[in-house]
Amino acid sequence: MKIILGFALLVLAGPALAQALVGNAEAAKGKISMCEGCHGIPDYRTAYPHVYHVPLIMGQQQAYIAKALHEYKSGERSHPSMRAVAGSLSDQDIADIAAYFSRGSK
Repeated sequence: MKIILGFALLVLAGPALAQALVGNAEAAKGKISMCEGCHGIPDYRTAYPHVYHVPLIMGQQQAYIAKALHEYKSGERSHPSMRAVAGSLSDQDIADIAAYFSRGSK
């Protein structure tokens, strides 16, 4: 029974997996200025909405970056600046940006 259920889930998920966007790190170069303004500065701290350390994201896993951006865009994550930035991005922009930063170097 578990095998049948697993196969059914795979069949149902197939179209969604096939439509997954492939990120283009080169295409992201024209889209990352807003990201690097905070996430590209070692030991950067910001005071909005409160003082906190802004993490460097270069070298972070591609899936994590894409997931985080989608969560900011949907409102699942609530940082105001990140919600505004992510809200302006298309799904392809997010895939491209995630591909760029996951490379680990510029």
